Amino acid sequence: MTDNHLGQIITDTLDRHGDRIAMRYKAQDQWVSLTYNAVGLNVRCLAAALIRAGLEPGDRVAIYSGNRHEWALTDFACIMAGLVSVPIYSTNTKDQAAYIMEDAGSRLVFTGNGDQLSKIAEACDPSVRIISYDENAAEASNGRAISFKAFMAAGEAKASEPELRRRQAELTCDHTLTIVYTSGTTGNPKGVMLSHGNILHQFRALDRHFKVTRDDVSLCFLPLSHVYERLWSYYIYTKGALNTYLDDPRKVIDTLKEVRPTAMVSVPRLYEKIHAAVMNAQENASSFKKALFSKAVETGTAYNTRKSENRPVSPWLALKFNVLDKLVLSKVRALVGGSKNFFSAGGAPLEKSIEEFFFACGLLICQGYGLTETSPMISCNTPGAYRFGTVGRPVPDCEVRLSEEGEVLVKGGQVMKGYYNNPEQTAEAIVDGWFRTGDIGMFDPDGFLRITDRLKELIITSGGKNIAPQHIETLVGKDYFIEQIVAIGDRRKFISALVVPAMEALETWARDKGITWSSVEELINRKDVLALYRKRIDMNSEKLARFETIKKFTLLPRPFTVETGEITPTLKLKRKKISENYFSLIEAMYQKASA
Repeated sequence: MTDNHLGQIITDTLDRHGDRIAMRYKAQDQWVSLTYNAVGLNVRCLAAALIRAGLEPGDRVAIYSGNRHEWALTDFACIMAGLVSVPIYSTNTKDQAAYIMEDAGSRLVFTGNGDQLSKIAEACDPSVRIISYDENAAEASNGRAISFKAFMAAGEAKASEPELRRRQAELTCDHTLTIVYTSGTTGNPKGVMLSHGNILHQFRALDRHFKVTRDDVSLCFLPLSHVYERLWSYYIYTKGALNTYLDDPRKVIDTLKEVRPTAMVSVPRLYEKIHAAVMNAQENASSFKKALFSKAVETGTAYNTRKSENRPVSPWLALKFNVLDKLVLSKVRALVGGSKNFFSAGGAPLEKSIEEFFFACGLLICQGYGLTETSPMISCNTPGAYRFGTVGRPVPDCEVRLSEEGEVLVKGGQVMKGYYNNPEQTAEAIVDGWFRTGDIGMFDPDGFLRITDRLKELIITSGGKNIAPQHIETLVGKDYFIEQIVAIGDRRKFISALVVPAMEALETWARDKGITWSSVEELINRKDVLALYRKRIDMNSEKLARFETIKKFTLLPRPFTVETGEITPTLKLKRKKISENYFSLIEAMYQKASA
């Protein structure tokens, strides 16, 4: 990447790939495709409309919507017009969206559906201009909003070309590209200022280790409001590849089979669910099928290890693999839409055994690590250098060191410019040029980094044991019957847990057992259901030390949600809020133990 800002890269990319399909999305259950030429025309018209609306270089434009192709068009138009995009999670509440709008000083916002439009209309000053991607919502807003199509149609692309060229010429790598508000587990979100240079640093890191071409296909299902999916989407387009937009992440597994992506990014939960479903099916399989599955995984591991290390494969191993791959392993790959160049995992820890399982099936998951403040990659496993159970080695042009407490400190071209309107917290986060991640880590002898927990989330029991709750939650939470879990025990005698059952799995199990129930509460409080969860928690805790194991647990009738403030939009647990909301249930577990 030789250009010094993303605007020039986008312009060159759109012109270079012309008639190739750039993006695909569904409208009325039918796939609609846009070529790079069509995307370019839309983006230029939209950039012209933004200029015509009176927006000057550096002005902030908010995007409050779920994933859709218009999101990307808006983002590209902001970049080309020298504007600063401000994503807002589609699940953010009215007050959260209003806070971000006010803090960023955005006077124009693009909204997705009618719900997001009404929240902005209610919470923000009438002077805030609203453009809705949903034409019906715009029509129903009584003039409060205009439709995306109507706004874009007002843009005179040719008339604005001189102004666009002027703005492009003035852009540098130091200019702010976007302000991404971190979801945060406490307090108000902070606006992370990322520059064009931050993103270009990440492009160079990807170029060094990953081969992505115009023949690749990606599935975009993680929120574009998060820098992880957004950075990857930028990169996909620079290669002339195809990006497919999924607006409902609950449909991701079915869509994988339909889209058949060759490379994509995801959070661990997708891999955990697929792995859990496969392993649950094995629990109920015949002895012959269990043995066949076990032999297939063993053979797949041996074969793929030799291939990845460029070691010779014996004819006998090759024959065994070909047979078992056809009978077993290929069926796992079919669940994710066939073979992949690579998967990526980030945002939370992925359990080592799950990485090993997918690798045996011929699917390499390159787990990485980073934060919004680091654009996001700090380290990653790559097809040429990976070690399961770690988050890889630091990316090129990035220094990583550990503090005396074990906190991961980072210095490099991907570190943010700072927090918008917040010099105090910027000074706390970046000390002597080193960004403090708040994560505890350790390096192995070969330089692979392993993250053990958050610095402020360590549980210290009343007996003085230091326990990493994420480790417990990762091991136990991968179970087919568990949707969410939070480990508890700070200043307590032992570890307990609040567990949200995977209701579809539990209800299927109950029906198979001939159990009837009239409410979720009745089902989860049955003795046989509690016994099932006790057995599965213990089964998944074999790798834990005795003092780390869950002694008591409570099943919850509803999941932790963004709306209740118990998780962030990126699915991180807000432990303090959960402890407050379930104080009586937590106390009851420890009181029963004392009794």
